[in-house]
Amino acid sequence: MDLTPALLLNALMIFGLRILDVSLGTLRIGMIVRGRRNLAAVLSFFESLIWLMAAAQVLGNLESPVQFVAYAGGYAAGTLVGAWIEQWLAVGKVVLRVFVPVSAPDVAGALRGAGYYVTALNGSGRDGDVRILFSVIPRRSSAKVLRLIEEVYPKAFVTIEEVSTADLQEASVRQERMARRFRMNRK
Repeated sequence: MDLTPALLLNALMIFGLRILDVSLGTLRIGMIVRGRRNLAAVLSFFESLIWLMAAAQVLGNLESPVQFVAYAGGYAAGTLVGAWIEQWLAVGKVVLRVFVPVSAPDVAGALRGAGYYVTALNGSGRDGDVRILFSVIPRRSSAKVLRLIEEVYPKAFVTIEEVSTADLQEASVRQERMARRFRMNRK
């Protein structure tokens, strides 16, 4: 089999299409997990359309191992690119848990001063009384919040976990907004 420019160009196209469709698939799964079903549906449409174009190119020439490698390589690269894009977009919210001794500087006050809501509980740990702070923050703000905590008390123990916001809270906020709009329209 000869490696013609047309064959190499076709392999490059397959590689690029696979990067696109697998990246979209990674993003789609992230959107489903975060409850963004409508966006996931749109992404799935384009993901399957692009996959179909790539598969048609490979299946149209089954004697070309170059295209097989391009297909598999695009899948692997698409996984990396999709994960990188998902991390960069940082969609969703996380729950931040901060454990500090009761005698530590006021981490809760610093977080509140930066505009974050914080719930503080007292507890007892291995080395004495502790304060446990909880805050639900945009995932995109995680690095900034961690820097703030480190500035106030570098020895804090912090955990971060993805969270799904309760629909009740979101529904009540929507109802409140609608009620305000209705009141504005009546005036």
